[in-house]
Amino acid sequence: MRFCLLLLGLAIYGGTAYGQLSIQKADQLYGTASFYHDKFEGRRTASGAVFRQDSLTAAHKSLPLGTRVLVTNRENTLTVEVIVNDRMSSRSPHIIDLSKNAARQLKIGRQGFAMVSIEVIPTLPQPNNPLLKAPTP
Repeated sequence: MRFCLLLLGLAIYGGTAYGQLSIQKADQLYGTASFYHDKFEGRRTASGAVFRQDSLTAAHKSLPLGTRVLVTNRENTLTVEVIVNDRMSSRSPHIIDLSKNAARQLKIGRQGFAMVSIEVIPTLPQPNNPLLKAPTP
């Protein structure tokens, strides 16, 4: 709830300029995406995974690690599905940082950033979830 209120406040205050966040639908965020610098290749991410530029992963400020999101380049409508496995700086003007493979699929060029929308992809609970187990008699 606090996250939604924060996002709403940012949308009202920030507008839709590059580097700022705005919300147009409750389940979609709009802003800019950038991609990782090569110096991060092989380093550990916040999830503990080793970062690879050829993966389809991303960093986000607050989405839970493991969240699947659909990222759409608003300039050309290309989309890519990525998994959030890292954290980005709270001072970053971008809403998401992508691996180069993901950025390449969105055709984010040499400018290094693009206007995007991100949408969380709902997932089913995992079979090993204790909440799904039937009670024992």
